[in-house]
Amino acid sequence: MMEMSQLVKGENLIFEYHTHNEIEGADDTTKALNNVSINIEKGEFIAILGHNGSGKSTLAKLINVLLKPTEGTLWVKGLDTQDDVNMWDIRQSAGMVFQNPDNQIIGTMVEEDVAFGPENLGVPSDEIRQRVDESIDIVGMNDFKEHSPNKLSGGQKQRIAIAGVMAMKPECIILDEPTAMLDPKGRQEVLKTVRTLNKEEDITIIHITHYMEETIDADRIIVMDQGKIVMNDKPKEIFKDVEKLKALNLAVPQVTELAYLLQKEGLNIPSGILTIDEMVGELCQLK
Repeated sequence: MMEMSQLVKGENLIFEYHTHNEIEGADDTTKALNNVSINIEKGEFIAILGHNGSGKSTLAKLINVLLKPTEGTLWVKGLDTQDDVNMWDIRQSAGMVFQNPDNQIIGTMVEEDVAFGPENLGVPSDEIRQRVDESIDIVGMNDFKEHSPNKLSGGQKQRIAIAGVMAMKPECIILDEPTAMLDPKGRQEVLKTVRTLNKEEDITIIHITHYMEETIDADRIIVMDQGKIVMNDKPKEIFKDVEKLKALNLAVPQVTELAYLLQKEGLNIPSGILTIDEMVGELCQLK
């Protein structure tokens, strides 16, 4: 059973995709998740890394009940995801933001779009108005309430998609590659919003990304490979092991890579440097 502080708990999760080979007339089975156990505490900021096919997006979809485990048990806020009765309660507790914001935005005006979720939950009109205003304010889009979402930039659209999830009052937001289609400015806008939700609103964040720089502020990084969790630690500890990450075909933040290369040249630079300020500090101490 879950402890009170846990929001997500998974035990021995297996998820299998079944495909039919038309030519050979045979069924193929692929294990997208292979005996995964995971705990996520309330208020944590978790980043999940892994190359394509590692199982990270499958895990996200299990938490949001878009998929159900083939084997094992997953609880979200103490509710078993296998039980259909729990589906809507879980989705209200754990909202999901996808890679392409155009797939989530359906309103003709920003505030209409943000209101869509709570309207479908049957929230009273006065409370919907309050939720919409609060959510748009949190993501910094007050000046765009009456704009058409179609005329917004990619980063602005993604912030509106996040506001739409926020208006449903989730305890957790799962972001599945939310910056993959954005330019650098849009990425910065979304990351700033995500950090605000976590630090100021105490929303649990599960952030799936392939951009290493987006993970350095996380409380914990989970690295996945071939359906398994292969690393699970604080960012500084994860990025100390550059060789292992490279073996998993993953990059590291540029400043971490620089520290690694300087080490190989014999300079006394510590492992796990994550920011430019840290690097400058260490270089200034060299004699």
